[in-house]
Amino acid sequence: MTFTIAYNVIEAVIAIWAGAVASSAALIGFGLDSVVEVLSAAAVGWQFTRRDPERWERPTLRLIALAFFALAAYVSVSAVLTLAGAMEPEHSTVGIILAAVSVVIMPAASLFERATGRELGSATAVADSKQTMLCALLSAAVLVGLAFNSLFGWAWADSVAALFIAGFAIREGIEAWRGDACATSVGMLMEDDHDHEHEHEHEH
Repeated sequence: MTFTIAYNVIEAVIAIWAGAVASSAALIGFGLDSVVEVLSAAAVGWQFTRRDPERWERPTLRLIALAFFALAAYVSVSAVLTLAGAMEPEHSTVGIILAAVSVVIMPAASLFERATGRELGSATAVADSKQTMLCALLSAAVLVGLAFNSLFGWAWADSVAALFIAGFAIREGIEAWRGDACATSVGMLMEDDHDHEHEHEHEH
């Protein structure tokens, strides 16, 4: 969790700066996505500081869902503006390197968060891991878009990929809002552990 927050803070600063320099809506959106990642991770961390974390499960999931919806809205608007010719991103070496690094790091971080969330029976942690994976997909889309724009002048490439990711974000936001991010609750895990203890005692 600490690594994810620290990495996304650095990613946000670099991406927003590079996006402003290159007039790239994709890079700025990428940086804002990192900001959303930080807020989401912080929300999950805050939940586990409460005396009864399970009580705060639903409101925290709702907060993460809203973050998904906000991200989808921004990416969609940016993509449409680029396709309409209102924006034309320029070449950004810094942006390409940053996106490439994120494509490698973010999936690994997401898998670790998801495994931890399932082990703890936390729907919020699993939802946060999905948002981290969304960041990885967004990284790939930004990387492809920036590369195609630099090589072929295809400013529309990242917009098409961004619209696909926006649809994914909406779907994940709906699941988080409904609380479908994790099927196993903390109570169920505790009950399973209790049953296993009885089985172990019975064997002896």
